[in-house]
Amino acid sequence: MADRLLIRGGRVIDPAQDLDDVRDVLIEDGVIREVAPHIRAPADRVIEARGLVVAPGFIDMHVHLREPGEEDKETIETGTRAAAAGGFTAVACMANTNPVNDTAAVTQWVLERARAVGVVRVYPIAAVTRGLQGQELTEMGELADAGAVAFSDDGRPIRSAQVLRCALEYSRITDRVVIDHCEDPDLTQGGAMNEGYYSSLLGLPGMPPEAEAIIVARDIFLARLTEAPVHIAHVSTRAAVELVRWAKQKGLPVTAEATPHHFTLSDRAVYERPYDTNLKMNPPLRTEDDVAAVVEGLADGTIDAIASDHAPHRLDDKRVEFDSAAFGVIGLETAVALALDRLVHTGRLSLRRMVELFTVGPARVLRLPTPTVAPGRPADLTLIDPEQVWTYRVEASFSRSRNSPFDGWTFRGRAVRTIVGGRVVFEAPAQHAGGQERK
Repeated sequence: MADRLLIRGGRVIDPAQDLDDVRDVLIEDGVIREVAPHIRAPADRVIEARGLVVAPGFIDMHVHLREPGEEDKETIETGTRAAAAGGFTAVACMANTNPVNDTAAVTQWVLERARAVGVVRVYPIAAVTRGLQGQELTEMGELADAGAVAFSDDGRPIRSAQVLRCALEYSRITDRVVIDHCEDPDLTQGGAMNEGYYSSLLGLPGMPPEAEAIIVARDIFLARLTEAPVHIAHVSTRAAVELVRWAKQKGLPVTAEATPHHFTLSDRAVYERPYDTNLKMNPPLRTEDDVAAVVEGLADGTIDAIASDHAPHRLDDKRVEFDSAAFGVIGLETAVALALDRLVHTGRLSLRRMVELFTVGPARVLRLPTPTVAPGRPADLTLIDPEQVWTYRVEASFSRSRNSPFDGWTFRGRAVRTIVGGRVVFEAPAQHAGGQERK
């Protein structure tokens, strides 16, 4: 017997169809069967979604799941549960595991493990170079055949322009994008935060914004040389945003993403919360002008996606001196809330544009099927209550790690239900869920 779920009376926002209207959505056996006003078909379950946004399933294209090898920080199971709690129906996981995802065997293992314990879809991103050493290219064709959706040495820049050139040329054959962590390590070595006024006040070694811009410029010109797409991870500076904008104006195949912490926090936060290692990430928090530039880029289309750069760490990696602490913060459960609270409700982004940055944008970069609320498509949906006021408590996180700079923050708006293949994989607690479900 068919399993039917009816989502009734929600505001469907689907940028892929240019749709923004109240609709019912009928799901049968994991597939969207009908999208229309006032569907009368019988259903096993009904979600009354009045006041909620029904969006295509959100994708986080930049996540560190840590498995295999660092399961004390995160696992595919805990990471995907955190993703579901944040409203994501799919994540793309980076290659800096142990062993590194630089062989088809590791890619296949990640996919098999995700099928066994994951609650959202998992797309592996394989390494560009063996062991992330920046010297010898991986077997990119074999990795693509095994299921890798992109290539990245994220966590480290691809230092050699010649190596990156070769990688871009091979990426055209595989139809997979190369994602680069743009940082000149000669300029950032030993740095702990953004180089500037606040690093001077705190006496911390700085990482100049030029270290990002120099490599972004190099990557853009290599994309022009090879006619191959390159994706700039976690842009954090005005210079980088302006370089990407210039590249797009020239018609070059360059895309970019931004993280919630880079459009929310500036390096002033490190001064106001002195030596709080949950404010240490790479790229570091930049100036307020850089934050404004990132927001502008998200609004005007320069930046294609919002991605969390979810980077779990053990407590003992963070409970040390700021200089010695690990870079990175968790963000799967707060990314959508920050976008709603800090971008949509402040008038900087429309709700439609926010949905686009979590759906069409990342899917286009990764060459994934475009998320859409359309008959015949998998029922991957994110239901949002844009008005729900709630407080994030990191101790209640589904993640195995606790390194969030947003613990105790109160947000307006959140994902209240996450549906993958027609199955509700996350529902916010009753007092927060929004809408009512009945059988």
